[in-house]
Amino acid sequence: MNKRKEEVKTSDEMGIFGRYLTVWVTLCIVVGVLIGKYVPVIPETLSRFEYSKVSIPVAILIWLMIYPMMLKIDFSSMVKATKNPKGLTVTCVINWLIKPFTMYIIAAFFLKVVFKGLIDSNLANEYLAGAVLLGAAPCTAMVFVWSHLTKGNPAYTLVQVAVNDLILLFAFTPIVAFLLGVSNVVVPYDTLILSVILFVVIPLLGGYLSRKYIVKNKGIEYFEKVFLKKFDNTTILGLLLTLIIIFSFQGEIILNNPFHIILIAIPLIVQTFLIFFIAYFWSKVWKLKHNIAAPAAMIGASNFFELAVAVAISLFGLKSGAALATVVGVLVEVPVMLTLVKIANKTRKWF
Repeated sequence: MNKRKEEVKTSDEMGIFGRYLTVWVTLCIVVGVLIGKYVPVIPETLSRFEYSKVSIPVAILIWLMIYPMMLKIDFSSMVKATKNPKGLTVTCVINWLIKPFTMYIIAAFFLKVVFKGLIDSNLANEYLAGAVLLGAAPCTAMVFVWSHLTKGNPAYTLVQVAVNDLILLFAFTPIVAFLLGVSNVVVPYDTLILSVILFVVIPLLGGYLSRKYIVKNKGIEYFEKVFLKKFDNTTILGLLLTLIIIFSFQGEIILNNPFHIILIAIPLIVQTFLIFFIAYFWSKVWKLKHNIAAPAAMIGASNFFELAVAVAISLFGLKSGAALATVVGVLVEVPVMLTLVKIANKTRKWF
């Protein structure tokens, strides 16, 4: 009975967007793909507003997603987060010592063994390269959304993302070079650094300054009961609009490669579930709180697809199999992550 009440309460808090999020996400993906195919002038126009391969319209929408979460952070609690190293250990070990290598093994098994008769060997190598780029780029921005949907600790999630970003600056290139045997891996550091600034630093600063100003002038009760309520559906609305834009850019590619997209998606989905459950059960064994365990598992399971797509294009070209594989990563990520969010929410009692 209590479980049912909790589910109803969560559903009411999320509103109509939250209750039917999977349906809305599916519709937005379809709308985005159709726009890209039949109204290409829209993505063509939006693509002009790009800097260092980062879409400014997408960045603005990601601000809409992340800003409300940053508002909820009591920044004094960030210091406490660093005193609980177990969650950070799970995140770092999964992301950098397990995930890239399991991605390589799983993708190579499916693309070069199971699907050997269905995919040309050279193309399979390119798809494998794209999968590895996804595996070596754990999530930065979207993890705040998954954390929010699982009622994760926002301060601890921020610390996890910050540590992740620092490691990413140094570890991404050698891991990709090792797994692919590509000595000329060129990481677009301008894309990487700009993404961190746009998707983490700016909304973090905005949330901090807003919280400080409003609490000082209106009080903490007004801030929590009035101001925060104004952003109830902002995160999910930002997610849906972001999906429409992203998939409008990729509409032509997706419609032209329906069969291979399914083949590429299978190892990516298997990898995502595997990494989530490794991190999630490890967190349970270590007796971490659910609001730390769920985001830790989400960071490893999801990918920094903006970086993966940018590197795939710079290394292999816009029309390469590697670029297509990273696009498939975008395609499967949101529905799969929403499934994992549901799993995390339904197993909250385990923790």
